[in-house]
Amino acid sequence: MSENRVEQVELLSSDNDSYGGVVVKIEQPIDSKIFPSLLRASISQWRQQGKTGVWIKLPIEHANLVEATVKEGFRYHHAEPDYLMLVCWLSETTDTIPQNASHRVGVGSFVMNNKREVLVVQEISGKFKGTGVWKFPTGVVNEGEDICTAAIREVKEETGIDTDFLEVLAFSGCQLRTMQRNLLSKSKTSSIMLPKYA
Repeated sequence: MSENRVEQVELLSSDNDSYGGVVVKIEQPIDSKIFPSLLRASISQWRQQGKTGVWIKLPIEHANLVEATVKEGFRYHHAEPDYLMLVCWLSETTDTIPQNASHRVGVGSFVMNNKREVLVVQEISGKFKGTGVWKFPTGVVNEGEDICTAAIREVKEETGIDTDFLEVLAFSGCQLRTMQRNLLSKSKTSSIMLPKYA
């Protein structure tokens, strides 16, 4: 009579981010011979959980793990003097991991129709997901994209509504926050746009 056994597989320690993904911070020494199997098992678990993207922060003292990480489908996102950030998109949906940059430009669109009704949305991901908070449509300007085009695109992506750009209302500077607090801390310029209904 055969006995059914459940094998306990060790996984990498990770934290959920605000966008349906996970962040892995490698802080303790890991044997480079067992790391690939830990990573593969973790990726399998994250896929089963429906996680979208994975960020792995490798401190410089763990540089020996880079090759194994890249072989599992990760790519370089950015590097700082003391760590390398690698990312992998797990979902079957479009990869929405933002490109790294020295700064990020965000847009918020103020949309009003001829009845003076203002368009607001609720987030389906991010820190406001499920909170009941209503806000203006917002998003990130893609590399090389005109800020006016980005405002129109973000409204269309979030609501399906076609708009026309009228004018810039404001610019402001703030700290960049992506995926997890303090992963990145570079400047961000936000702008609020005033599209109109077509």
